[in-house]
Amino acid sequence: MPKVEIYTGMMCGFCHRAKELLKKKNVSFKEINISMSGKLRQEMMSRSGGGYTVPQIFIDDMHVGGCDELYAMDRQGKLDQLLNIE
Repeated sequence: MPKVEIYTGMMCGFCHRAKELLKKKNVSFKEINISMSGKLRQEMMSRSGGGYTVPQIFIDDMHVGGCDELYAMDRQGKLDQLLNIE
């Protein structure tokens, strides 16, 4: 199973939707809440190439993007390939 990390914020509907999709696919992930940490926000922005909104999602250190990108990949059948789901 690939390593999945998701940077989130408090009270973020898009974060909730992204996590629900991953849970629905039985994918474990590491959630990194940046709400109270400027250091974690900077880390997220650095890793994502400047992305400052949450969520920012990484699969095996590859930047996927946010919630919309995650759902688009799922609609295209690319997410299951990336997650090694058959």
